[in-house]
Amino acid sequence: MSEELTDRERLRYSRHILLDKVSETGQKQLKSAHVAVIGCGGLGSPVLFYLAASGVGTLSFYDDDKVELSNLQRQILYKVNHLGQDKSLAAKKVLASLNNDIQLNPYNLRLSKDNIEAQLTGVDWVVDCSDNFTTRYLLNQYCFDNGKVLISGAAQATSGQFGFFDYREHSACYACLFPESEQSTEGLNCQNAGVMSPLLGMVGSMQAQAVCNAILGLQQGESFFVSIDALTLMQRRFALAKDPACKVCN
Repeated sequence: MSEELTDRERLRYSRHILLDKVSETGQKQLKSAHVAVIGCGGLGSPVLFYLAASGVGTLSFYDDDKVELSNLQRQILYKVNHLGQDKSLAAKKVLASLNNDIQLNPYNLRLSKDNIEAQLTGVDWVVDCSDNFTTRYLLNQYCFDNGKVLISGAAQATSGQFGFFDYREHSACYACLFPESEQSTEGLNCQNAGVMSPLLGMVGSMQAQAVCNAILGLQQGESFFVSIDALTLMQRRFALAKDPACKVCN
C-alpha cells in the first residue's frame, strides 16, 4: 500500500486533513498504521467502524463466535441477514462497504499463548475488546513483552471503562490495575449481567479515539484509566502508577 494519499483519499478524509492536529501528514500516519482489534462484539463494533472510517490502513480483527440474535441489541456491525455467520467474516463485509481503500484481515479464531506471537507480530497497536480476563491478561503480557500500546475496554450493566497502556515506555500495566490473583476468569459479562447498548458505543468510541491519538503522536508515555457511568453520564480519569508487586511489569 502506497504511503501517499490518492486524490480520492484526500477527499474522503478532508475533514481530518482540515484539522491542525491531523493534516495530511497525520492522515498518512493513519494510513500506514496496522491495528489489531481482539473481539468483534459490542466494543469491537464501534472500534472497527471508526478506525475503518478514519482511514487506518490495515485492520486485523479476531473473533471465533457466530452472529446470534441477542447480539443485535448492541453489536452494531451486524444485521439480521448476518445471523449464523462468522462474526469476523460478517464484519469484513460491512467494513468493506464503508471503506474499500483499506486492508481488512478477518480471523475466525481465539488468541492463545500458542498463536498470539504469530498473529500479532507486525501489528503496531492492539485494542482489547474481549469479554474475559484470560484474553485480557494474555494481551497485556504480550504487549508488555513486545513494547506495544494496548487499549483495553470493558462494559457491563451500566458501567464502562477503558485503559491506555503505553508499553513503549516503562508505564503501569493492566495487571497493576487488576491483579490476576484477584480476578475470576469466569467473571460477570454481558451474557450474565446485561449491558446498556449505547454504553458500548461510548466506550468503543473512546477506545478508537485513543488509538488515533496514539498513532498521531498525541498520546504517549503514560498509562491512564477512564470510568464511565451510563446513568449519570459522568466520566472519571485516573493516572496509573506501577504496582511494585506486579508480576508482569516488575
